[in-house]
Amino acid sequence: MTNIPSPRATTDRTLTWPVLAWSLWDWGSAAFNAVITTFVFTVYLTSDAFGPEADRSLGTALAIAGFLIAVLAPVTGQRADRSGRRTLWLGVNTALVIAASASLFFVQPSAEYLWLGLVLLAAGNIAFEFAGVNYNAMLADVSTPRTVGRVSGIGWGMGYLGGIVLLLVVYLGFIQPDVGLFGITGENGMDVRVSMLLCAGWTLLFSIPLLLTVRDGPRREQKGARAGLIESYRLLLGTIRDLWRADHNTVYFLLASAVFRDGLAGVFTFGGVIAAGTFGFSAGDVIIFGVVANVVAGIATIIAGRIDDAVGPKRVIMASLIAMVIMGLLIFFLHDGGRTVFWTCGLALAAFVGPAQTASRTFLARLIPAGREGEVFGLYATTGRAVSFLAPGMWTLAISLGLAVTGVATAAQAQYWGILGIVLVLLVGLALLWRVKPHDHADSVLGGAAEQVSAPEPPTR
Repeated sequence: MTNIPSPRATTDRTLTWPVLAWSLWDWGSAAFNAVITTFVFTVYLTSDAFGPEADRSLGTALAIAGFLIAVLAPVTGQRADRSGRRTLWLGVNTALVIAASASLFFVQPSAEYLWLGLVLLAAGNIAFEFAGVNYNAMLADVSTPRTVGRVSGIGWGMGYLGGIVLLLVVYLGFIQPDVGLFGITGENGMDVRVSMLLCAGWTLLFSIPLLLTVRDGPRREQKGARAGLIESYRLLLGTIRDLWRADHNTVYFLLASAVFRDGLAGVFTFGGVIAAGTFGFSAGDVIIFGVVANVVAGIATIIAGRIDDAVGPKRVIMASLIAMVIMGLLIFFLHDGGRTVFWTCGLALAAFVGPAQTASRTFLARLIPAGREGEVFGLYATTGRAVSFLAPGMWTLAISLGLAVTGVATAAQAQYWGILGIVLVLLVGLALLWRVKPHDHADSVLGGAAEQVSAPEPPTR
């Protein structure tokens, strides 16, 4: 049985309600990406109150979460795709993200609460990645072949701008004042903990428009929709085989993007941690940096969407990765230069992370035949999370190497070495991407790609 595709955009206009509703999910998800994972909660969780090993424990927990995502993604992703219940599973996983975010309120600033915080953070990451599979698959429903780059860029840009607004609310409302909104103070970490409740509400509010607007069409459940773990992996291997037969470059790109996207995730996850630990930023300083970085990233990402439509996504990704490697190395070698170094190089990094992310999504979207979005984006998530231990693992390994080389007493003193681990992941991804040959840009759009690359048939059972 085959899926009946969802209704698709029929206009090249980008300022439509479906595009706005779709982008608002990215705006809402900034609560988890910007506030929780990058600039507020991970910084709080690696503060002195949680003990000297919190940095390495964070890397370990996120590496474990990445492994679990890689194991479970074939089950969750394929069931959603083969049953056609994309909107339902987007809603379910978004609800889990909201629940994990709200539960972070209970993480008090004490070493005994470290693992509660790590478990909740890891669980939120898992649910967020599963939600992202269905969200990315909806890109083809709200864009056309001529606008896919711009629409994807708007979504990413809205995420960054949403992060700005929420970070300002958190900073000005709770963290910066001695007595914030509702009488909240920093005693017992209450300013950060209440911010987690705000994050949960933010995600809920801005997820509703998409869930009510972009609906699945009538679908019939396919064989394999309720497959178990082993069967799901058999189906996954069949999908990879069919993609390989149709176009080797799709598989090459999935492999390359899996690596460099994990490096991009590492920049977000550990950027705030380095700002606080290595460059002496206070919690408020980290948030101010996050606001400026999100402004830079949001503008750069929206612009990059137009460049993507004009010159193709591979050029955008390659240029972005090269620039990020250079900036990462400068941060490592010039870390004694103080805050000016991090402000300069960190903002440059922010300007290139978003373009690489949105161009990666559109690169794949241009190759997917109509009606196969969920399946291939599920594979996109699966391959990505299969190596999602790389950035956290290399972060931890690089810090351990720094301890051995420098002879300092604690991991916190060698924290800046962690950036080398992230840079190495980006370099490997760049090397793998180098050999990917994109289609001629004139045909490298949703419609053209579907004509060039025939839709692979489902594996024979």
